[in-house]
Amino acid sequence: MNQPIKAKDRDTVIQSLQAGVVPRKGQHLIQVGRVAEIKAVVRDLERMAEGGSAIRFVIGEYGSGKTFFLSLVRSIALEKKLVTAHADLTPDRRLHATGGQARSLYAELMQNLSTRTKPDGGALPSVVERFVMTAVGEGRDRQIDPEVVIREKLDYLSEMVGGYDFAEVIAAYWRGHDNGNEELKANAIRWLRGEFTTRTDARQALGVRTIIDDANFYDQLKLFTQLVRLAGYEGFLICLDELVNLYKLANTQARKSNYEQILRILNDCLQGHSVGLGFMLGGTPDFLMDTRRGLYSYPALQSRLSENTFAVNGLVDYNNPVLRLGNLSPEDLFVLLSKIRHVFASGNPENYLLPDEGIQGFMLHCSQRIGEAYFRTPRNTVKAFIDLLSVLEQNPQVSWKDLVIQVNINSESNPDLLAHAAETDTDDDLASFRL
Repeated sequence: MNQPIKAKDRDTVIQSLQAGVVPRKGQHLIQVGRVAEIKAVVRDLERMAEGGSAIRFVIGEYGSGKTFFLSLVRSIALEKKLVTAHADLTPDRRLHATGGQARSLYAELMQNLSTRTKPDGGALPSVVERFVMTAVGEGRDRQIDPEVVIREKLDYLSEMVGGYDFAEVIAAYWRGHDNGNEELKANAIRWLRGEFTTRTDARQALGVRTIIDDANFYDQLKLFTQLVRLAGYEGFLICLDELVNLYKLANTQARKSNYEQILRILNDCLQGHSVGLGFMLGGTPDFLMDTRRGLYSYPALQSRLSENTFAVNGLVDYNNPVLRLGNLSPEDLFVLLSKIRHVFASGNPENYLLPDEGIQGFMLHCSQRIGEAYFRTPRNTVKAFIDLLSVLEQNPQVSWKDLVIQVNINSESNPDLLAHAAETDTDDDLASFRL
């Protein structure tokens, strides 16, 4: 606990949390709670490593910690020798489209491809290179030409949908590697990233007749999963956040087509057809349960994702594909704020800006003035707490007691803000408690 925290890691965590976003590094420094949920996901990762598949819908309110949870799961997956990729869905990136939005999502996933040695993305070339070197090593052991080994492995891919051209692209990378042709290697990587927009360009560069587009988006992900496993990794985990953007689609047919794609992915994962492939999908309760526009508006999805009717009165079922992120308990919240205080002090307890009593006073203010909404959206709690620490750091003559009392007075003088904070779950909630 008293181990010093590097200034770079400290600033990364604090600046990200103060902006209301998840830090790219250092999640372990502030992780609390969610023990049962993490255990359930770890079982999923182990099943993927054994040749199975997995899918989870991580459901929670805005600010409840979905993005942080997905980021933490990716970190765990990397430690377990899986390859991960992540992306946020936007109006320009979705699971099914005809105007290039699905290809755009694929390109974003490939851009964010990560391995344990390259956790910040950009790992696609190293994955392909590792496959080639694995084949070279196997050829050396068997005392045969490495190209023979590569062709044997690629024959397996050729049997899958779209696999022939995918295998040809990997073979082209091998030829570039073997002959020192960097342009050919670069073209193969460009194709795998989904950067070719016309079949003519792909045929001229690589001799293949197809490209990665909206129509074969999911099939290409399944092919890439097999390449990942052939390269010696345990599996491929894909994390998609902000699925609420599908819920917001105004066009009914576009929404239905995306939900059909989700159903296809769900069926493949639950039936074990996608060997080594896993999905973590983050969304809001409305995205899941709205019977007019959400996943529940599609009967096949509603029947598969409905809650366990026996999981009542505090009972839970973590085998269900839907993983709900409940409120943090006051005890968890206290531990979280204590860890943030520790990070803010660069890991030195002597530099704490307020005592445990100060954290308790802050939480008491939150529960009295903001109510249950403050525990439902830890993002807002964290932002406000860091604001408090920032003021204390830059104004050492001020007591934390004076600040909390001052905020209490300001809150009492504007009860409309408090009412608004208790009713909404947006990033603007913090306006009612700006230090």
